Amino acid sequence: MGLPMVLGRLAVFLYLTVHCGGSSPPNFILVFADDLGFGDLGCFGHPSSLTPHLDELAAGGLRFTDFYVTSPACSPSRASLLTGRYQTRSGIFPGVLYPGSKGGLPLNETTIAEVLKPLGYNTAMMGKWHLGVGQNGTYLPTRQGFDNYLGIPYSHDQGPCRNLTCFPPDVKCSGFCDLGVVKVPLMHNEDIIQQPVDFLNLETAYSTFASNFIRDSAQKGQPFFLYYPSHHTHYPLFAGPRAAGKSRRGPFGDALLDLDLTVGEILHTLKETGVLNNTLIFFTSDNGPELMRMTRGGNAGLMKCGKGTTYEGGMREPAIAYWHSRISPGVTHELASSLDILPTFAMLAGAPPPKVTLDGVDMSSILFQRGPSQREAVFYYPTDPSEKNGVFAVRMGKYKAHYYTRGATHSGTTPDRDCHFTAFLTQHNPPLLFDLEADPSENYNLSPDRHPEVGEVLSSIQRLRDDFQTSMVFGESQTGLGKDPALEPCCNPSCTPKPDCCSC
Repeated sequence: MGLPMVLGRLAVFLYLTVHCGGSSPPNFILVFADDLGFGDLGCFGHPSSLTPHLDELAAGGLRFTDFYVTSPACSPSRASLLTGRYQTRSGIFPGVLYPGSKGGLPLNETTIAEVLKPLGYNTAMMGKWHLGVGQNGTYLPTRQGFDNYLGIPYSHDQGPCRNLTCFPPDVKCSGFCDLGVVKVPLMHNEDIIQQPVDFLNLETAYSTFASNFIRDSAQKGQPFFLYYPSHHTHYPLFAGPRAAGKSRRGPFGDALLDLDLTVGEILHTLKETGVLNNTLIFFTSDNGPELMRMTRGGNAGLMKCGKGTTYEGGMREPAIAYWHSRISPGVTHELASSLDILPTFAMLAGAPPPKVTLDGVDMSSILFQRGPSQREAVFYYPTDPSEKNGVFAVRMGKYKAHYYTRGATHSGTTPDRDCHFTAFLTQHNPPLLFDLEADPSENYNLSPDRHPEVGEVLSSIQRLRDDFQTSMVFGESQTGLGKDPALEPCCNPSCTPKPDCCSC
């Protein structure tokens, strides 16, 4: 650890000592939206989204303008968030896990929950896991450090959605969900308590679960970690009675409001139990918007393309850090990543980091001092990373270099043809180079032929890329292990004929 890092951590320690005194370890709440774009929240500029509680967090906390996830797809992004390591190390690639997938997040990976538990933290998760189920629940959250779990173990479109009511009243979802697999289950810990899940009352159940968990922890005087990876705003959209028809943005806005209202219930409970001042809330999303859904998908704002691509719209996300009376309200333009959450939580809790290669860095100097980021670069992997191609793009400072570009089905329908699946894999030598501060939409390539001054920038980025790829050890692909229908969660495992008989 270099001297600047040591001094930075000492400054943060002194800050927290002065402002927090001898208080108990902080509580952590991590909210992870689904398929939410950079331009989707009211506090990030959307004119008709209704997100009053997230806007409250943004107004009273720190809003990140340059925050990144590690993948433009769901499962790999979630693996990186929870482990502080690129998905290539844990093997959560290519693509995502399915109900009958044989693989999952390896048990030798260390999650945020497992970092905090040895310090006496109460840990819980509600919502979308999507990191595997496995034989006899091998990969469920309860095997990965979470004391309590309520949720759907994968994406809610990975099952028949004919029971899904989206909008008021009794209007069925349009669109397509997976057929030929079991109905979507709701699990409590490792038991299926409902199959198919009642989507209209799901967020209310989550609000109740979160409130009970916070109250129980507060009564015991026990520090806690709550992880809430929401199903919203992944397609197909749904919203319960408290949100359906209440936004000006239609079905997408209603789903987003449903998420926001759960955040509101969490905030209310924190205030009611008197633990708000000792709780850090962090909000972001797993990847960019699914533009192919048009008005029923999200919005990337100024950013180019969306889900499935390594353009900014696919991996640059809205992010908010809120800690009442600890984090001063404002905006940071420092480079940060979902990888940085584990090291930051560990430092603030006083927990030793896992004894593995971490790709995340401590963000506490950004949070509490508006200091510079310890992050030198962001590396952009596609949904199907390979050792042959390596990272598709690198951001260093304000510059981003694309070594490969490719569109995606998820980002079709936009006027920009670079986003479509027909924009096939293209290698760039020299790489495309963009100044993201002047050109966040990645419109104007700074070609070395016409901008000779960028030659040194490209050389520096190339060195970073080479050093990173030399250090990267790919784990065994967990999504490549195949599927087994017998692994699909069924509340009546001995019934026939499957999967239709799996109802309870």
